Amino acid sequence: MSADPTQVLAFETDCHIFDGCGFPAPGLHSFLFEPLWGDGDSNLYFNKTMLLALLGSVIIVGFFWAAFRNPKVVPGKLQMVAEAGYDFIRRGIVYETIGKREGEKYVPLVVSLFFFVWVMNLWSIIPLAQFPVTSIIAYPMVLALIVYILWVSLTFKRHGFVGFWKNVTGFDKSLGPVAYLAATIELFSNLLVRPFTHAVRLFANMFAGHTLLLLFTIASWYLLNGIGFAYAGVSFVMVVVMTAFELFIQAVQAYVFVLLTCTYIQGALAEHH
Repeated sequence: MSADPTQVLAFETDCHIFDGCGFPAPGLHSFLFEPLWGDGDSNLYFNKTMLLALLGSVIIVGFFWAAFRNPKVVPGKLQMVAEAGYDFIRRGIVYETIGKREGEKYVPLVVSLFFFVWVMNLWSIIPLAQFPVTSIIAYPMVLALIVYILWVSLTFKRHGFVGFWKNVTGFDKSLGPVAYLAATIELFSNLLVRPFTHAVRLFANMFAGHTLLLLFTIASWYLLNGIGFAYAGVSFVMVVVMTAFELFIQAVQAYVFVLLTCTYIQGALAEHH
């Protein structure tokens, strides 16, 4: 094992079964990185996850800029792909959830969120990068916080101070004494639990997926010795299967994140909770 537990590699190349070294299972150390720039003991540093987030942002902006810088009535291949992605989010998520009239102004935000989350997830299976940025809780938390602030501000703007609390608590006098208990539960759920679950749902799925990929990848290498060679083949097949599965999950998690975002916006704009 490496003397430094913050190294990205979770195993050494000379460690195999029957060689006297234990299985180097992935853990939290697999999600920690040495600073590429700055001091890790201070608040001013730049590491691999930050680099991937920056590169991902540049790639997304560059892709859409290249696709739409000279838009044509008969689109080329790049413009066609960009339009298909944009239209899928606009019609399939925003319009279906919020409605065309109210939702049009939120399309740029939702499209940006979808592609940012998706690309951050995709880094998990990109050679050399091989790490999902969203498996670091800070990134989903910031994105969820942006949505949360938007939801709160929209609710206040649309319903006013009193209407905000009615919208958040769903208070209904017709429920009788139960209305107060239900309102308390709704208040706790919407103001405290909602942003937490919005972030954790994305984080937990990508964290678990990356851990499984690491587990089977390390096992494939570790078993390459003696009779373990046969088992290494099985483990490698699982790497391929998990990689394909992760491709699906990465897109699904981006879809779910923006779908929930639209649901929250729709709830803020609705006349009744």
